[in-house]
Amino acid sequence: MSAALQMMAFGLALLSTLFLLLATCTDCWMVNADDSVEVSHKCRGLWRECVTNMQDGVRTCDQYDSILADHPVKIVVTRTLLITADLLAGLALATLLLGLDCIKLLKEEPHVKLKMCYGAGVILSIGSILGLVGSMWYAVDVYMERAMLVSHNIFLGVHYDFGWSCWLGMAGSTGCFVASVLLTCCLY
Repeated sequence: MSAALQMMAFGLALLSTLFLLLATCTDCWMVNADDSVEVSHKCRGLWRECVTNMQDGVRTCDQYDSILADHPVKIVVTRTLLITADLLAGLALATLLLGLDCIKLLKEEPHVKLKMCYGAGVILSIGSILGLVGSMWYAVDVYMERAMLVSHNIFLGVHYDFGWSCWLGMAGSTGCFVASVLLTCCLY
């Protein structure tokens, strides 16, 4: 039972960590959500902004000036939280891998292996909370920006909605949290 639970938690943690990494690296945190006929599809990410021409499929991207440049707070905070969540999830995966019962390292020390699994669960929970806070921070800021423009009757021709990278970050963080619950609460 314990080995099956460990493998399930490891599989979920691995998939969720991949989701977090993809969310951090991809460029579609905000997408244009205009109802009119569009000739281009715009995505804004943490690292650059991309526009895809819908007629010929040509995609052009503008990199943000520099990592150290003056960026909006939502980008800086989301970058920081997601990079930290990625690093913690990677550390938790390495620790969990060493603590799995099917790995022969420390086979004669089951108590140490159990502590490694528990520690991986704690690290994974911290990373999942940081990733979820970063993703939600960005999503709430997008919503507030849109609500402010609507309340002031300002229409700039295009408004943005949550992109698939934002949803991927939330899904990855939630999966990491579920894996951490499996490791910390259910393993004993």
